[in-house]
Amino acid sequence: MDEDEARYVARWELEGVGGVVIVIDVLRAFTTAAYALAGGATAIWLVAEVEEAIALGRSIPGALVMGENRGRRPPGFDLSNSPVGASEADLGGREIVQRTSAGTQGAVAATAADRLFVASLVNASATAAAANRAIDDGGYGAPTYVITGRFPDRPDGGEDDLITAQCIERIRTGGPTRAAATSDAVTRSREAELTLAVGAGHVHPDDVVFATSIDRFDFAMEVERVDGRLRVTRRAPATATERAGTP
Repeated sequence: MDEDEARYVARWELEGVGGVVIVIDVLRAFTTAAYALAGGATAIWLVAEVEEAIALGRSIPGALVMGENRGRRPPGFDLSNSPVGASEADLGGREIVQRTSAGTQGAVAATAADRLFVASLVNASATAAAANRAIDDGGYGAPTYVITGRFPDRPDGGEDDLITAQCIERIRTGGPTRAAATSDAVTRSREAELTLAVGAGHVHPDDVVFATSIDRFDFAMEVERVDGRLRVTRRAPATATERAGTP
């Protein structure tokens, strides 16, 4: 594949994939993460396992554990994987440990990435701008997008994540956001239906509405490796030129 052409892959296809990697989970992991950072959380640590999340959360003073297992908040987690819940929580100055069944798994799998971002629709333009900056700085080719809603037993899943990735790539290369059509497509996706069916206490009825609020936030979310763990922090807002998709 031409290095100027973006790739869209499942997490099990990430071995040896370097350059700029953008891990997508719009329903709901990285939408929830964005709301948490917007609400004052200082960092989000991404992990693969439920027990790992609880143990890490206990080791960080004041940390909260957030996420799900098969869509539901596990015992010992402080917050579910809900963007509405994150927006309503008092997260100022707190660190968060996040574990989900799709999104955080994709980030953990991206072991060869030179620059690693996590994203959703709420920070689509900021992510596109950050990717272009990273590509320019490192001389990389087009980014690789990880469609975390694909699973080995559902390799054709993740329609919502693919729509989101294509939106970010369209913006990155100077194309239109197509906000209304993109938001509507995610809202009508099978994944949105499955998300809302999880039930009270694990999903809020407005989670999909919050997830499809395109460009609500003006920051990207970059992942850094710190002492063998993955830490997500906010990256500076995009300029007007960068938001327009100009590298």
